[in-house]
Amino acid sequence: MEVLLNCNIRKVKNNSNESFDRGLKRVLNRLTTTIERDNLIIETINRLRDTLAVNRVVLYYFYSQWHGQVTFESLSSDNWSILGSSGPDECFNHEYAGLYLQGRVRAIPDIELEPIADCHRDFLRNLQVRANLAVPVLTNKGLWGLLIAHHCQAPRLWTPSDIKIMVSEAQNLASAPSICDS
Repeated sequence: MEVLLNCNIRKVKNNSNESFDRGLKRVLNRLTTTIERDNLIIETINRLRDTLAVNRVVLYYFYSQWHGQVTFESLSSDNWSILGSSGPDECFNHEYAGLYLQGRVRAIPDIELEPIADCHRDFLRNLQVRANLAVPVLTNKGLWGLLIAHHCQAPRLWTPSDIKIMVSEAQNLASAPSICDS
């Protein structure tokens, strides 16, 4: 009876260790994926800010349906930081979301002259934005986020090559395993 009891105790310990090892492996895999994703986003927005010569490039991440916040930013000066800010819910509704889900790219050369909703203009003013270029990051699961370039000091005419590079980088983000699988 004692030998049988000792064998069962060893099995429980082995199963417990295996379960702990599997759990630890899952945590480490998740951490590795998060670090890979974060590094990719940081490299992307830094490259875009330098290439486009703008004041700010951000990633606006949707953590639930049509609710999100700026989770990453690349700045020409710390004065332009908007990290953690969220968009005005009354402005970003199902209609806007539907357009971005269809791949809409929104290039606004001057927020003061563009026919946009007053709440959108006021929101951009509060962020010190003068020109805005927003591109969706679309995964198989839907609208994951928006890649956004802000020119804050003056109006800016966004060129076809500006738009092309933003779209390309948004597609690269969307196809990265650390993003498309999340």
